[in-house]
Amino acid sequence: MEHIPIRNIDATQGKSFFFKSFSIRDVQGLLAEKDMIQELHRHDFFYVLALKKGTGDHEIDFTSYKVCDHSVFFMRPGQVHQLTLKAGSTGYLMQFKTDFYYSYDTLSNQLLRKASNLNLYQSEVNRFEKLLSILTYIFQEYTDKQEGYKEVIKANLGIFLVELIRQNSDNPSNSVNSYEQERLEEFSELLETHISSHKQVSQYAGMLNLSSYQLNAITKATRGKTCSELINEYIILESKRYLLATTNQVNQIAYHLGYEDVSYFIRFFKKHTGYSPEAFRHK
Repeated sequence: MEHIPIRNIDATQGKSFFFKSFSIRDVQGLLAEKDMIQELHRHDFFYVLALKKGTGDHEIDFTSYKVCDHSVFFMRPGQVHQLTLKAGSTGYLMQFKTDFYYSYDTLSNQLLRKASNLNLYQSEVNRFEKLLSILTYIFQEYTDKQEGYKEVIKANLGIFLVELIRQNSDNPSNSVNSYEQERLEEFSELLETHISSHKQVSQYAGMLNLSSYQLNAITKATRGKTCSELINEYIILESKRYLLATTNQVNQIAYHLGYEDVSYFIRFFKKHTGYSPEAFRHK
């Protein structure tokens, strides 16, 4: 079974735990006056691309975005993407692993979950400049490595997340009950880990110490969909990821996702996409 290519953080500044868990690069220097053209792949870290100037195309989990000025792309570990970023783009690319920030404290955990709910933030010039100034400070600390720089970077990363969330304060999803939002995020994390072996609402409800009725009420309140719909959506998303990012045969992908009956998997995929797996791959 061929797996989707996973990229790790490029620890160009050293081999310590810190540099394998966090990096920030200047986009202009990274491009070196050349276009960046990437094939479909996934990361095992959080990915933040903040562009003061930018042109190109960015596809994240099969949703296409135009790269533009004053934008921030925020991706969670496991998402697949392909990016074309044109020479002349400026800003910062920041990458950090889950254990770099999640373990910091409970509040950090909540901030990161909330900020990573959106893949694209587009800001007014003044608000983007505020974000950019925080990233510039982080970049300087990362470069100079003065005493206490790791703590300074973590603290400023927290400030960056707060500011990013503030800029999305008008989004209707932000009015969702915080308890419901946290349970939804826990459910989403369980989906990523257990989708091959768990496909029933009752299984996820049990892991969350909720009844199936309670879990369905939460998904309807936060996403407007039943728990079963979200489970099916994730199965289809993961299927698409493997169809387009690997050369695995359909039967291999079906087995990987926990389907022993390949014909059932093909019917399930076609029901939800309108295409057979092979037709989707070639489309």
